[in-house]
Amino acid sequence: MARFLFATVPAVGHTLPALPIARALLERGHAVRWYGGVAFADKITAVGASFHPITDPDFDYSLNGLDQHYPRRRELSGLKKLQFDMVQGFSKPVPTQVRDLRALLRDEPADAVIADTGFIGGVLLRELGGPPLAGFGVSILPFTNRHLAPLGMGLAPANGPLGRLRNRALAGSIRRVLLRPVTAELNQTRRGLGLPESSAAIFDYPLATQLYLQFSARGFEYDVPDVPSQVAFVGPPRQLDDPGWQAPAWWPELSGRRVVLVNQGTVATDADQLIRPALAGLAGEDVLVVAVTGGADPAGLAPLPANARVERYIPFDRLLPHVDVFVTNGGYGGVQLALAHGVPIVGAGRTEDKIEVNARVAAAGVGVNLRTQTPEPDQIRAAVATVLTDSQYAWAARRMRDEIAKAGRESRAADLLEQLAGGAATPVPAGTGAVRFG
Repeated sequence: MARFLFATVPAVGHTLPALPIARALLERGHAVRWYGGVAFADKITAVGASFHPITDPDFDYSLNGLDQHYPRRRELSGLKKLQFDMVQGFSKPVPTQVRDLRALLRDEPADAVIADTGFIGGVLLRELGGPPLAGFGVSILPFTNRHLAPLGMGLAPANGPLGRLRNRALAGSIRRVLLRPVTAELNQTRRGLGLPESSAAIFDYPLATQLYLQFSARGFEYDVPDVPSQVAFVGPPRQLDDPGWQAPAWWPELSGRRVVLVNQGTVATDADQLIRPALAGLAGEDVLVVAVTGGADPAGLAPLPANARVERYIPFDRLLPHVDVFVTNGGYGGVQLALAHGVPIVGAGRTEDKIEVNARVAAAGVGVNLRTQTPEPDQIRAAVATVLTDSQYAWAARRMRDEIAKAGRESRAADLLEQLAGGAATPVPAGTGAVRFG
C-alpha cells in the first residue's frame, strides 16, 4: 500500500478533475489524503479520502469565489487583473501551503504528493526535501520553447529565425512586465524558506515535477519538439457519478434533435458575454439549446426562446452523449470532456487561459475559435451552422475522442502514480528549457 497526499488550490477546476484519480488509487488499496478548499470537503470524503483544510482562511476562496473573497478584484481588468490573480491566487498562499503540508507530513509521511498546476507550494516542498512530486494539468500544458510564444497570448507556434526572434522578444517582455511582481513575491517566499532566489517565472514551476499528468490528448497540444519527458498525456478523468442529480422533465427532448450545449464554466460567468447572445442567436433555429449556468439562477435569463432549456447544473458526462456542438468560452475542463465524447466546439473567450484553449481548438481542427470574449448572436449562429454542416469538425473531434480513450484517463494516471510512489520516478530532464531554477 502506498500513501498519497493530494494538494489543490481552492477552485472547482483545480480540484474536481482529480477526484476520479483519487478514487482509483483508493480502489487499489492505497491511502489518500487531500489538502484543499473547505467547500470541496464533502466531495473529497465521498470518494474515501481524508480531507485536510487550508488553515489560513485568507487563502481559501472556495466557498464564495474570487470576486467575493477579494472584492478589489472586481475593480480590475486586463493586465492588472491577471497580475492580481497570479499574485493573490497562486503566489501569496505558498508559505501557508508549505507550512500546512509539512505539518501533514509530520503527522503521517507520504510516498508521493500530487499537486495541481497552480499549487506552487508543492514544488518548494520538494526543493526542501519533500516526497516525490507529481503535478496534474488542469489547463494547457505550461510549456514554452523556441517555437512557442509565451502563454497567454494565443499565438500559434512560429518556426524559422524570425519566429524564434518573435518568441524570444515576447518572452522577455512578459517576464519583465507582467510576471515581475509574481516572481518577486515567489522569491520573497523562497528567501523565507531558506531557498535561493530564482529567475524562474510562475509558468516554469508546474513542470518542476518528477511526473506531470496532462489532462488532455497529445493531439490537443501544438506539435512542437522537446516536450519534457516527465509529461504524460493521460486525457481528462471521467466525471464521478452524482447520485443526487435527477434529470429534468425535458430530458426526453434530447432524443431525435440536434443539441447545442452552451456553458461558461466556473470563473468567467457573466451570462451577457456568451449565454445570452447564444440563446438569442440560436432562437428559432432547428436545434435544442441547453444552457448550463454553473450555479447562477436560470430565472435571470428569462424569457427564454422556445427552443432553449436552462439549468444550474447537469453532469457533463450524462449530457454530452446527446450533444452535437458545444458552445463555450473555453474552460479547459469542459473542452476536454466534450472532446472525450467526440463533440466539436465553438469557442469564444479570451480571459484566464481561455485564449490559449480556444487557439488550440482551432489548431487541432476540432472547432471554431471566434477570437472574442463577447460574440454577437449572429457570430454564434453562423459558427454553430458551420460546425454542424462541415463534417471535418465532427471527424476531428471523434479522432480526439479515440486518442483520449487510448490515453487511459484516470486508470493510466493511477498506474503512473503507483510507479512514482514505488520509486520509478523520472527525473526532471536537464536542458529542456521547461524549468529554469537557481
